[in-house]
Amino acid sequence: MKFTFTEKKMAVSDELRAYSEKKIGKIDRLFKTESHAYVTFSTERGRFRAEVTLRNNGMFYRMSELTSDMYASVDSAVAGIERQIRKNKTRLEKRLRDGALEREVKPVYVPSGDENEEEFKIIRNKKFYIAPMCVEEAILQMNLLGHTFFAFKNTEDEDAFSVVYRRKDGGYGLITDQEE
Repeated sequence: MKFTFTEKKMAVSDELRAYSEKKIGKIDRLFKTESHAYVTFSTERGRFRAEVTLRNNGMFYRMSELTSDMYASVDSAVAGIERQIRKNKTRLEKRLRDGALEREVKPVYVPSGDENEEEFKIIRNKKFYIAPMCVEEAILQMNLLGHTFFAFKNTEDEDAFSVVYRRKDGGYGLITDQEE
């Protein structure tokens, strides 16, 4: 497993880094291919936040914990990610196509330069690979990331561009490209 550590408003000791690598490294046994872990340490009002994001074959798992001890925050985040992975691996195996977790997706994030318009100012521009998947898998990925919408190519609708989103009533919505 590859690690990327980020520190915000604090300095992290080598012992904490080693502890984090050891705890998060245990999650790697759940995957067939190598993963990448992004770990962010920060402080907020005297409390310690550990945010762990794992990327494996285009799937992202994210958990953030805020406690009075950084080691406890790391432990809680790792436990939460393990729960997410176990829960969703079972769901993917039961409900989705075979090999859903083994697919190779290479997202490309490219922030653009400054673009100034008079009425609408674009703060950030991203380009990324839109993965082909079914609606259930897109909802699962959206929930894992904690987002309110997710864009994908719908394999159930001839790879049409689609967006799933979370509705205020707790349900989900689907927007699909209509070819004329």
